[in-house]
Amino acid sequence: MRVGGTEGSWLGSAGVHDLASNTPADPDARFRAGSVTKVFTAAMVLQLAGEGRVDLNRPARAYLPDLIPAAYSNVTVRQLLNHTSGIPSVGSPDDSPEYLYAHRFESSDPRDVVREATAQKPDFTPGIKQHYDNIGYTVAGLLIERVTGDAYAHQLATRILRPLHLTHTYVPGADPAIRGPHNHGYQVFTKPDGSAELRDVTVWGAGDTFAAGDLISTTADLERFTRALFTGQVVRGPQLKEMFTLPDASVRDMKTGKPAAYSAGLSTMRLGGHDVWGKTGGRWGYNTAIAATMSPTGALSRTLVYSVNSTDAKGSDMNPTAMHVMIAAFGTPDPA
Repeated sequence: MRVGGTEGSWLGSAGVHDLASNTPADPDARFRAGSVTKVFTAAMVLQLAGEGRVDLNRPARAYLPDLIPAAYSNVTVRQLLNHTSGIPSVGSPDDSPEYLYAHRFESSDPRDVVREATAQKPDFTPGIKQHYDNIGYTVAGLLIERVTGDAYAHQLATRILRPLHLTHTYVPGADPAIRGPHNHGYQVFTKPDGSAELRDVTVWGAGDTFAAGDLISTTADLERFTRALFTGQVVRGPQLKEMFTLPDASVRDMKTGKPAAYSAGLSTMRLGGHDVWGKTGGRWGYNTAIAATMSPTGALSRTLVYSVNSTDAKGSDMNPTAMHVMIAAFGTPDPA
């Protein structure tokens, strides 16, 4: 983990590289960043908006008429980014870890994922509720490709990775391995006798997440990206404001009924009496986050980037180690 900002900096690591060697964990290791990828995707769409090539108020169907059916003609680009589109999730036939592990090298064409999702009825009228999911960012990634006439991975490299010198961040594509130095990730599996085992899930394809969760990175690269993003070096002006603007107060989470907490690319929570903005991500064996607080002058008071082994990466609750790290960095959650 890395802590930075005007209040000081700190970096450190704990644990082991893998359970077989028991050697110390590599603090410079690469890892699966999961949904932190969404921040990069949102930033690219907002860059295109700043260039006048994308209108956030325009229906996504205007850019992808052959992919988005008429039933979703009112879904705007902004609603894709802030999870208020109403496009339903695309589930797996079986969400058990064993089934997904057995199919870990399979991939899905993002266009097929969108077709499957939009063949269903909307979860709600666009704009009235919020439902966090990958589908909006799958569409957003395809929109980037259509507008630019270029591959998502190449646009990412051209627009963000190379300008910021994020040399250890990349899109793995069909490669299920993590290239370069990396610590192993483990997941708890239930054995036939009911006991639990930790299974190495380091090699696992990311072909089902595309622009919503494919990215591999390091804490150093993500810290550099966080500083650049929050200080207007990646997205500027009104487009940057989109990343720190929640939907209307009447918009509630579809499942919990709580106020909407996701903006375009980021999310927010109150810790230690401050608004903390950032994004978490979870892939099998890896749990990641970027987060920051800003002073009234706009300076970054504190930044945090971490990667921890999540032995229940797809669990409903936040990883306890990750929660302890967040509290250590920013303070305890504010009372409801």
